[in-house]
Amino acid sequence: MPTPHDIEHLAAARDPLSATLYVPTTPGGIDADSNRLAARGLWEPVLLEMYGRADKRDVWPIEEMMNTLLDDDEFWEHLGRSLAIFVSSKGIVEFRLPNSLESYATLADRFTITPLLRATTFPNDAYTLALSQNGARLIEISADEPPREVTVSDMPRSAEKAVGLRSIGGRSPYGRLHGDEGRKVRLTQYARAVDHAIRPTLNAASLPLVVAATQPLAAIFTNLSGYRHVVAAPLRGNPDEMTDAEIAAETRVVLDQLNEASLDELRTTFKERRNSGRAVTDLAELARAATFGQVDTVIIDMNAHVAGHIDIGGALVLDPADDLDVLEEIARAALGTGARVMSVRSDDLPDGVSAAGLLRFATEG
Repeated sequence: MPTPHDIEHLAAARDPLSATLYVPTTPGGIDADSNRLAARGLWEPVLLEMYGRADKRDVWPIEEMMNTLLDDDEFWEHLGRSLAIFVSSKGIVEFRLPNSLESYATLADRFTITPLLRATTFPNDAYTLALSQNGARLIEISADEPPREVTVSDMPRSAEKAVGLRSIGGRSPYGRLHGDEGRKVRLTQYARAVDHAIRPTLNAASLPLVVAATQPLAAIFTNLSGYRHVVAAPLRGNPDEMTDAEIAAETRVVLDQLNEASLDELRTTFKERRNSGRAVTDLAELARAATFGQVDTVIIDMNAHVAGHIDIGGALVLDPADDLDVLEEIARAALGTGARVMSVRSDDLPDGVSAAGLLRFATEG
């Protein structure tokens, strides 16, 4: 999966021989040869176009990079629902995506990033912490792979082991804590030990963390964890009685709910800001605002295309013969100034957004 840094790097890259390929693929390695043939079928016309545009000595290294990828049997055994490939004279990078994207291939002086933005607009992957008094396990959840338990060093084996007692319900060694009070204090100590153990793994990925635990342990962990992507609502049920597959299925439901809630919040914010003149759907205004860093959030219809470009002064130039896409250029400019860029389907756009499928939230103040 691409990180925001990956996308910003791709958006800023310039090379006269920049090829972008989006390949619909079948996950799980069950159709590896067909996936490879689909990629080759998209690549070959692009390669011919390269030879028509540039000296063959400049094309040979790019062709070699793609041939190496196409000949890598192991690579084609481990794919998601789509594959994104970006190749130029400066190198090649691939991303396995959980989204089902349409076939696409192009050659330009920059990469096409709008479909890639769809993969990062809403979370498709997550971690779930299956937490009980009897132990904890961290499970990695993805859209197109079976759940996988992550090995975590220093993970407490149980609440009792974490606090050094035979039972968390008895008296403390000095008799100060007992009953419900003592149990909650020891559960808090246990939850904090679990949080410390899993934090390095979580911080490296920055994915949502769903907690599968009964009360009061679920609330205790959620309240004390310093990880900023903890999902407030825990999964229902005792994780000791749930398989990893059952936990994964429930986690995906939670992710769908989070995505829909985010869209609802977006629509509400758009309506409020439009009423106060701080939401814009005019492409010319968007182009200027994105160029000069006056954008907080940009939303793009992932399937829309408007031929044209933005000139050096931020002016919009519409041209049906232009190889560039205005929406791509607005997204690229917004990313360069640190704005949030979201790629959504047309049905998910707020009411009143133009057919071009793009809107802007003006920066507060």
